[in-house]
Amino acid sequence: MSSYLIKNATIINENKQFVGDVLIENEKIEKIATNISTEKKVEVIDAEGKYLLPGFIDDQVHFREPGLTHKANIATESRAAAAGGITTFIEQPNTIPNATTQELLEDKFVIASKSSYVNYSFMFGGTNTNLEELLKTNPNTVAGIKLFLGSSTGNMLVDDEATLEKIFSSTDMIISTHCEDEGTIRRNLEHYKGIYGDNIPMHLHPIIRSEEACYISSSKAIELAKKTGARLHIFHLSTAKETELFRNDIPLEEKKITAEVCLHHLWFTDKDYEEKGSHIKWNPAVKTEQDRDGLWKALLDDRIDVLATDHAPHTLAEKSNPYTSAPSGGPLVQHAMTAILEKVNEGVIPIEKAVEKMSHNPARLFQIEKRGFIREGYYADLVLVNPNNAWTVSKENILYKCGWSPFEGTTFSSKISHTFVNGNLIYNQGKFNDDIKGKRLTFTR
Repeated sequence: MSSYLIKNATIINENKQFVGDVLIENEKIEKIATNISTEKKVEVIDAEGKYLLPGFIDDQVHFREPGLTHKANIATESRAAAAGGITTFIEQPNTIPNATTQELLEDKFVIASKSSYVNYSFMFGGTNTNLEELLKTNPNTVAGIKLFLGSSTGNMLVDDEATLEKIFSSTDMIISTHCEDEGTIRRNLEHYKGIYGDNIPMHLHPIIRSEEACYISSSKAIELAKKTGARLHIFHLSTAKETELFRNDIPLEEKKITAEVCLHHLWFTDKDYEEKGSHIKWNPAVKTEQDRDGLWKALLDDRIDVLATDHAPHTLAEKSNPYTSAPSGGPLVQHAMTAILEKVNEGVIPIEKAVEKMSHNPARLFQIEKRGFIREGYYADLVLVNPNNAWTVSKENILYKCGWSPFEGTTFSSKISHTFVNGNLIYNQGKFNDDIKGKRLTFTR
């Protein structure tokens, strides 16, 4: 295993920014100082003028394996993630088959151990009928429990209220939820199908999957969490109204109810459907400019705790279908960090806050062992970024298996040059180390 000495980097960590060196040995950060010298044999990387960031921990991705590998797989998407500065991902259970038994969950861990370029964990999927199996989930080796309270696949919609309360009452693990009210969505969809048939205009997506649908479901989940004392984490908020349900007057570690926002809800608005069409069709839907502004405000004032991608690729052929059969979701892991750094350059978010939301807080929230920070003794999951190296997203440089991105044609001013995973240089200026794989996460619970 190689050792590395990163020199003269602008280190962003724990709300501080300073120029210094980092020594990497035996997978971990050995030393952080202003001027490190060593007689040991190390590879020296001069990072003058570059940011050194802790790797992005993406707490919500869909890498489509097993069962949907025509869209993506763990190898292709984790490779794209490494190029995008994501050193750790938590993948969701709605693959085929759904990861709703311990055996099926472990099958995914086996696949990742052989193919993932970055570190990984998976969520166990709850259903109306698998509580006994759910309670076997090991809190020290599995990220958490995922419940679809809307927009489910397979049999994963948990819509039985008695079962839902029992799940919330029975586990101390983090319960992450997709919150959209199915009854509201069905009524809206039937209304517009009556007018347009299957060819509903794409700009009506946020009207069908409405603010009301999101708020009804999120508020019910929070009410149940308060009633039962459950540890609830609500994924991908998409409305300003929902942000009013969360608090920022206590530290993250003391919160029982937390929230995540995803890149697309911070970047796009309903005005973009005319140009982007189904390429920005997600569930929950991209909504209004006012919603986007409200989400930014809540992220900055700490009502929203985590920034993620909800990376969910589909093929271009699938996305070209009429509204009712065009799937929701899009690929984001390669471009999320550079997109957020663009907002840093625009003065929307301080870089220290971006690192907090993308790296520190996911590690704190999920209690991930020795990751998410630039600290001595922690795993060297690190990213070097050149803040003055403009590039444009194009078909030729997209790494997703699906071959497209909602950011095609966008020019970013920052570019990732190096990504370290467990002290290994996995990505180096466009080249990958295909011989080293990431590790399964462990949790200090």
